[in-house]
Amino acid sequence: MLERAERMVRRLVALGAGGAAVVAVPGIVASAADRGRSIGRPELIFSPIRLAAVAGGWFAAAIVAWRPLPWQPSAATRWLLLGTGFAAFVGGLAFAVAGRLALGSSYRPSSTVGASLATGHRLVTDGPYALVRHPMYLGLALMAFGSLALYRTWTTAWFVVQLPVLAVRARREETLLEEVFGDEWRHYAARVPPWLPTARA
Repeated sequence: MLERAERMVRRLVALGAGGAAVVAVPGIVASAADRGRSIGRPELIFSPIRLAAVAGGWFAAAIVAWRPLPWQPSAATRWLLLGTGFAAFVGGLAFAVAGRLALGSSYRPSSTVGASLATGHRLVTDGPYALVRHPMYLGLALMAFGSLALYRTWTTAWFVVQLPVLAVRARREETLLEEVFGDEWRHYAARVPPWLPTARA
């Protein structure tokens, strides 16, 4: 019964991850064609050829590293990981997709080398952005931890190890948003926390 439950949940999670990737594609494609104000060098990644190379290398590494971790948890621990991992993944998926949809046509992905805004970008402060400043990154972090709990592979451990990169991206994006929106951004940032929702938010 446990094995069947794990297989079913893992399939659902794989479908959810695929759906989240599809939702992100239009913004990734638009990044190459429409880039407004930017910081750093986003063009180093978000050009068609470079993006294909980076994505291809990333997915190839993920496939190669898809091997079980050297840990055999007990049945009780596996049930616990199944429940908590699924809850974390679904909650993270909801945050990530809600954040992406709230941005609409303003969505542009960033990287560690740079970030850009769409032409005519507006500061989004409602929906999930009323709870945290980085709902998509919070969602990705929850999805990574959920995936690690559910799959327990070197690839999913690698997802978790890479999470500090999101803080670097977030800081770069915030610097750009403050440059563009000034006091409007500063007032928003003063009342909404960056990562975890609070009662104040």
